[in-house]
Amino acid sequence: MPTNHIVVLDNRPEGEASASNFKLITAETPALQEGQVLVKHHYLSLDPYMRGRMNAGKNYAQPQPLGEAMIGGTVGEVVDSKHAKFTVGQTVLCMGGWQEYSVINAGVAGALKHVNAEKISISHYLGAVGMPGVTAWYGLVKIIQAKPGATVTVSAASGAVGSAFGALAKARGFRVVGIAGGKAKCDYVVNELGFDACVDYKEHTDYISLSKALREACPNGIDGHFENVGGMVLDAVMLRANDFSRIAVCGMIAGYNGEPLPMTNPTLILKSRMTIEGFIVSEHMEVWPEALAELAELIASGKFNPRQTIAQGLAAAPEAFLGLLKGQNFGKQLVKLI
Repeated sequence: MPTNHIVVLDNRPEGEASASNFKLITAETPALQEGQVLVKHHYLSLDPYMRGRMNAGKNYAQPQPLGEAMIGGTVGEVVDSKHAKFTVGQTVLCMGGWQEYSVINAGVAGALKHVNAEKISISHYLGAVGMPGVTAWYGLVKIIQAKPGATVTVSAASGAVGSAFGALAKARGFRVVGIAGGKAKCDYVVNELGFDACVDYKEHTDYISLSKALREACPNGIDGHFENVGGMVLDAVMLRANDFSRIAVCGMIAGYNGEPLPMTNPTLILKSRMTIEGFIVSEHMEVWPEALAELAELIASGKFNPRQTIAQGLAAAPEAFLGLLKGQNFGKQLVKLI
């Protein structure tokens, strides 16, 4: 069995996360038992939700244990197998974590999944045709529920979830306005992803100013919004939201370091008869096949060409993750492990 390199959570952050919270270790890979599969990871997914799990406090999932491989989705190849359904050389998707190899109990439902690498790059199964893409699909289709022609907005528009949201919304006939940080990201969102407009939140120091920019970009108001950030961005959107608007909340990255995120005008929820719904996409596995089929078709047809930011080597994972939390990535943040 191969020697494995693993990034573990060494200690919990106090406030902002740092590279010192992680530790790179070497360990021997245990021998396979019946029903287990050894996977060599090609790509590791880095996602904002990991920051919340680094804390010890209550979250929608259990905290990341200290001294163990950081949780994370991976895609790679089977290099050894003691399970009849998986053979050496197959490309598979699993929650392998921040490490080069993982031993997977393949008999557990959903623990290991075959992926087709013929038409779509395997890295996309961690992004647009994976959890981020399904997150965008669920928020748009099941929560926002807008009709074609409606105006929808999304924060962190150039990220993995935001870009997938925009591609899905445009394909379904909506007017799509992004909110992103910096001119380069806004240009990417409009020129490459095909959004109708994008507002640079970094040009604004308060929600009133940002809301005025949204009014110009959304002259007919906002019918639906997908929230990844919270704070000032959400406050600005709520001022422009139409009556009976719907807001899907899947992330609050502005508060991941422990800062409180008070809502400035909660009375708007009542005045505008607004629906705000938070969700965790792993609790809605029943929609995954439909969502993944639509997302795969968008990519295979060339209608959606998601950008990826790729760090090289496992040792680069902590800094790449910290950069993701600061918005330094374009599209999906990955680590290439081979």
